[in-house]
Amino acid sequence: MGHADTLLALGGAFLAAAVLTRLGGRIGLPTIPLFMLAGILLGPHTPGPVLVKDPHAFDMLSALGLVLLLFYLGLEFHLDDLRRGGRRLLSAGGIYLLLNVGAGLGFGFALGWPAREALVLAGVLGISSSAIVTKTLIELGRISRPETRLILGVTVVEDIFLALYLAALQPVISGAQGVEETVLQAAKAFGFLLVLAAAARFGTRLIGRLIAVRDDELLVISFLGAAVLTAGVSELLGVVDAIGAFMVGLILAGTPSGPRIRRLVHPLRDAFAAIFFFAFGLAIDPGDLASVAVPVAAAVSLTVVMNVAAGVLVARLYRYGTRAAAAIATTLLARGEFALILAAMAAGTGLDGRLAPFIAGYVLVLAVLGPVAAGRSHWLARGLRTVTALRPGQRSPGPTAASPHTGPEQAPPDTDARIPAGTRSGN
Repeated sequence: MGHADTLLALGGAFLAAAVLTRLGGRIGLPTIPLFMLAGILLGPHTPGPVLVKDPHAFDMLSALGLVLLLFYLGLEFHLDDLRRGGRRLLSAGGIYLLLNVGAGLGFGFALGWPAREALVLAGVLGISSSAIVTKTLIELGRISRPETRLILGVTVVEDIFLALYLAALQPVISGAQGVEETVLQAAKAFGFLLVLAAAARFGTRLIGRLIAVRDDELLVISFLGAAVLTAGVSELLGVVDAIGAFMVGLILAGTPSGPRIRRLVHPLRDAFAAIFFFAFGLAIDPGDLASVAVPVAAAVSLTVVMNVAAGVLVARLYRYGTRAAAAIATTLLARGEFALILAAMAAGTGLDGRLAPFIAGYVLVLAVLGPVAAGRSHWLARGLRTVTALRPGQRSPGPTAASPHTGPEQAPPDTDARIPAGTRSGN
């Protein structure tokens, strides 16, 4: 009886997110901004029915959603993808990170915010949404394009950067006193990550034997326990809890049970990740969104410019033409779950109160704009043929640049199977 309010709120949250997602799916909108919108509309800051009066009511469920989201990402990640891509893939990812993260840092300082807030903005503006990017590629039928492997490879590089960035950022934004304390906290964080990375590299055979069971129920209990426990230890050591879960996923991905775990955790990830995005929306006051509309518009414009520049540079690196450059630039434009992870971190450390509504508005715009722009990348390709410095002799995969793509291609029948093993991430 005492849990009736919580159960009603939780059930209503799931159903509201489901209804909005079904409506949005009919016009091709991704789910992440729709989950956030459901939280905003049914939260205490919006006129009309209030499903959840206290935005903190879902804190534990939201944290679990974040842990499962990063755990699943770790399961989808494979270092072999980086080794196959070689230095050129690292260079391509580095170009994207340098331009976008650098622009985000400069933008934060231009707003007059202190260094901690600027560092958060650097990550927010710098990291694409793996979930939205992959889903966009599948829905547009572009999995078989040569530049798609490059796009997915860039998201892998960004994922690695995110794990390291969060580990380095945590002691800074948590208010560590003095250089010595900051260095000590960062050393503990990176030491813990190194232990987990060593386990992923050298311990998968032993771990595979320990976790190998025939019963699905026992397997679910085992990997959930490992992910949640490691997330708790990570939090104690000053590492973001979700990064610990990411590393556990990375370890289990290399075991024979990896494919089964991926299948079993998928519905759990979807359900609790929806609560994470919904809970983030609950804390957003639409009135605050209006107050940051101008900075959000400026940040979106800056991100578009940086993505186009990075797309052109990466296309030149791979000797691709204007069509591929436009596809790379627009597909990697979407921002989503990683920006909200940084927002959740910032909310618990007493940073500038404008950060949360700014990030919410920025994600809402780009999570919608990214897939829409990707579907119309041929418009950008036309412009690039006029102004880009790409040499006339460069090759353009697939249809020639003289005959730009004018609509979504038909996806091959085994699109999901064609995605590199470490980069499949549904949403």
